[in-house]
Amino acid sequence: MTLILFLATLAISMIAAARVKANYFRFSQVPASSGLTGAEAAQEILRQAGIVDVSIVPQDGLLADHYDPIHKRLVLSRENHFGRSVAALGVAAHECGHAIQHAQAYLPLQARMAAIGLTTFASQIVMWLPLLGMFSGLLSTYTGLTIMAVSWGVIMAFNLVTLPVEFDASRRAKQILARSGFVAPGAEFQGVNKVLNAAGWTYVAAFLTSLVYFLWFLLPLLSGQRRN
Repeated sequence: MTLILFLATLAISMIAAARVKANYFRFSQVPASSGLTGAEAAQEILRQAGIVDVSIVPQDGLLADHYDPIHKRLVLSRENHFGRSVAALGVAAHECGHAIQHAQAYLPLQARMAAIGLTTFASQIVMWLPLLGMFSGLLSTYTGLTIMAVSWGVIMAFNLVTLPVEFDASRRAKQILARSGFVAPGAEFQGVNKVLNAAGWTYVAAFLTSLVYFLWFLLPLLSGQRRN
């Protein structure tokens, strides 16, 4: 059952990731009629939002794009920073959505930022605790299940909070691009829509995976309590 669970959740994640890459590669070949690069579009979006303290920097790595709220940096992969495609503008606008969330103190983003440290710790636990318990025998089954359930619960809660953060950023990106005319209505806008929607499903997949593992470790504890 453990192997089946692992393979099933792995398949969900792989399918979601494959959809993102397929849509991204497809629309990275479609030039935006505005002729703007991702960095130029991001700079203008931030300017219009009144955000002047966020830097835009390129970084190596496919789809390594992210907004860094600690250093107030909008990091774009080189393909999107310098690229003039529909996909590049969609990704850049999405990351601008996060910068706007930060400037407006968007509550789900604030909650996710506050939980990063705890979630990182929980991720280390679920990675190493099974090996520790397997080879050391120091933990009882009940203790091991409890620690794993709590850790996966933290990860699940983090992934749950991430959903509105990511979907709201995509919603903002679509509205901005449609209003600004950086991408043309019709085929170009539909390309942005497909890229961002596919990316959103990776976060849904991450939440579902963490939910499954949380329940996997929680249910034996609940059934044991009922028997007692």
